[in-house]
Amino acid sequence: MDRRSFIKTSSLASSFFLIPGFLKPLEKLNNPAQKNLVVIQLSGGNDWLNTVVPYKNDLYYQKRSKLSLKENQLLLLEKDLAINNSLAQLKTIYDAGEMAIVNNVGYPNPDRSHFRSMDIWQTASSSGEILHSGWLGRYLDTECKNSSDGIEVDNYLSLSLKGKKLNGLAVKDINQLYKEIKTPYFNELSGVTKNELLTEDNQGYLYKTLLETQSSVDYIYEKNKLFKNTYSYPDTSLGKQLKEIAGFMGSGLSTKIYYVSITGFDTHVNQLDRQNKLLGQYAEAVAAFIQNLKDLNKWDDSLIFTFSEFGRRVEENASGGTDHGTAGNVFLFGKNLKKKGIVNEAPDLSSLDAGDLKYTVDFRSIYKNILQDWLEADADKIISGNIPAFTVV
Repeated sequence: MDRRSFIKTSSLASSFFLIPGFLKPLEKLNNPAQKNLVVIQLSGGNDWLNTVVPYKNDLYYQKRSKLSLKENQLLLLEKDLAINNSLAQLKTIYDAGEMAIVNNVGYPNPDRSHFRSMDIWQTASSSGEILHSGWLGRYLDTECKNSSDGIEVDNYLSLSLKGKKLNGLAVKDINQLYKEIKTPYFNELSGVTKNELLTEDNQGYLYKTLLETQSSVDYIYEKNKLFKNTYSYPDTSLGKQLKEIAGFMGSGLSTKIYYVSITGFDTHVNQLDRQNKLLGQYAEAVAAFIQNLKDLNKWDDSLIFTFSEFGRRVEENASGGTDHGTAGNVFLFGKNLKKKGIVNEAPDLSSLDAGDLKYTVDFRSIYKNILQDWLEADADKIISGNIPAFTVV
C-alpha cells in the first residue's frame, strides 16, 4: 500500500482519528512513581453559588427566589458557607482536612463564551491573548523532555495536555483500543520501513504517529493487564473514568498527569434537579476514587483539582436556571494540603460586576502553586505574566 492510498482511504481517515491524539511512546517511562495530579473538568459552567452556598446572606435569597437552597438542603461548613447536600459524599473528606475550597476564582476581563473561556482556563492565557498549547502540555514540554507523562481518559485530547513538543495521551478504553490497533489493516500500515517514513513530510509524520501509537498502546496494555482494579465505583461516566485512572496508578504506570471531564453544567433551564444530579455523580465518583487510592497506598502522592470554565450569574433567570457568569470556586483534594477547608473570603454579593461575582483569586496563581509546590516544576517557565502568589498546596 503506498502513502497516497493511505491518506486518501476514507476508512483509514475515519479510524485513524479515533485513535488517541498523537500518542508518544511510553517505553522510556522507567522512573520511579512520582506525585500524581488528577484534573476534573466540570464542562458547561457550573453554578458554584448553588454548590458552595452563602446560606446566611439575605442577598442570595433575594436574587434567587426559586433557585435558592434552604438550610435543610445544605451541609454547613464554616464562614457562613455550606455545600449543596448533593455533595454529601465529600463531607467526610472535608471534615478530615483533605479538601480545600477556594472562592472567587476567575481572571481579569472575563469571557462568557464556553469555548473561549475554556481555552483561557486550559492554556492559562490572559483573556486578551491566544495560546496554542495547554498549561499541562507546557509542563510536559519543560519537565518530561523524553516522553509523554499525561493521560486523558477520553477519545480525544483536550487543549490542556497539548504542548509545543509533546502531547499527552487520550485513552478511554485501553483494551478496546489495543484490539482496534492490532487489526491486520493497521499492522499492514505499520509495516512501512523507517526510511520510507521520512520521504514525505506530512504523510511520513502520520505513519510515524501510527507507529508511536501502537508502541504506546502496547506499553499501557501490558502494564495495565497485570493489575485488575476490583474496587466498586458508581456506574456513571465519571465513575468509570476515575476507576480507569486508579487502575493505571495501581498498574505502575509512571504517568503523573491525569485528566477527565463531566459534561452537562450549562443549566439555563430547570437547573435544580439537573445540577443536583450532576453534583451527586461528581461527589460519589470522587469519594470512591479517593478511597480506592487510599486502599492502593496512592493517596499520599495524589492531588485532585476540580474547575469549571466559569460560574453563573448571581440572579436566576425566568426559565428556572442561571446564565453564564464569571468567577466561581475550585476544589482541591489531597492528604497534604497546606490550606484546608474554606481557604478565603466568601463571595461579596453586595459588590457585583454587572451582576456577576468579582474574582479575587486568579486561577493561574493556583496553577502556579500546583506546578511549583506539588509537581516541583519551574512554574514561571510554564505560566507567563505577573501572577500573584496563592498557596493551597
